[in-house]
Amino acid sequence: MSSSCVSPAAERISPSGGHATGSGPSRAASPHMSEAGSSSATLSRAPGGGASRRDTPPAVQAPVPAGRSAVLLILVTALAPAVWGSTYLVTTEFLPPDRPLLTALLRALPAGLLLIAVTRTLPRGEWWWRAAVLGGLNIGMFFPLLFLSAYRLPGGVAAVLGSVQPLVVAGLTRAVLHETVPLRRVTAGVAATVGVSLVVLRAEAALDVTGLVAGLAAAAGMATGLVLTRAWGRPEGVGDLALTGWQLAAGGLMIAPVAFAVEGWFPPMDAAAVGGYVWLGLIGTAAAYTLWFRGIGRLPSFQVSLLGALSPLTAAALGWAVLGQSLGPVQITGFVLALAATITGQLPARRRTP
Repeated sequence: MSSSCVSPAAERISPSGGHATGSGPSRAASPHMSEAGSSSATLSRAPGGGASRRDTPPAVQAPVPAGRSAVLLILVTALAPAVWGSTYLVTTEFLPPDRPLLTALLRALPAGLLLIAVTRTLPRGEWWWRAAVLGGLNIGMFFPLLFLSAYRLPGGVAAVLGSVQPLVVAGLTRAVLHETVPLRRVTAGVAATVGVSLVVLRAEAALDVTGLVAGLAAAAGMATGLVLTRAWGRPEGVGDLALTGWQLAAGGLMIAPVAFAVEGWFPPMDAAAVGGYVWLGLIGTAAAYTLWFRGIGRLPSFQVSLLGALSPLTAAALGWAVLGQSLGPVQITGFVLALAATITGQLPARRRTP
């Protein structure tokens, strides 16, 4: 990621427990970011062997679950930003240094092509351009902008900018979906942003105009993609795996020319690097984004975006548990506040008694 969306954290955590503040690029984590049933193939074969053309199927919206089904869906969706929080650890310990765009490319494009190959489903009609738009917002635009922000905004400022995504989603939900986000959830979004700030911000954090613009644009882009994913639904008969594959492939194709132009060709890789890319591609991208987009299609947009706070929180927890990074009283307070706000934002609205 989010992300995010939420946004997934791309902040750099220093070995001392804070976020790296060096002037030059360092190893940065790429963002972000369950298939109930495999999607049915939507390409019918013509007598000549080619795919026959059919009209675009109508978009469908999955019903919003309630009760235990809603709780289970929230927990499953929350796995996505939690997995994204492991990206920093995998990147710094296993991957070649200073290749964030290549990492983004190897996460998105192979995973997208794999899902398309598994589902054997391609977009039809207007879903060609819709998949391109969603893939550009959620992957192709989000990854490079988030990396640019992370490199130019030391001290975790990029993570804080990403944590305001729920507030952007709240405005877009009203404008695009014509739905009002309850004040209680908006308050939870503000509290989550404050909590993430306490966890990742340091006194030496500096401001950079380019980094600020890039960070805000990344948050706004993925927020727009989140709301449009909810608004457009998905084509009838197309499952979560196929829809995720379309977006990952489209976003990966957008990242490819930028990655090769900026960072050059593939560096030498050992077994650890290959394993790291496999983890990020299969688990951190193909599986995690399928869970994420599945949640977006079935839960209120703002509610899903609040789960993005779990990404920087997971990164901080892994930094403490695995890398020996310290968490002081301020960071622990922020951690508890952000986690409590995220949970509060998932609680169902109270029913008014007549």
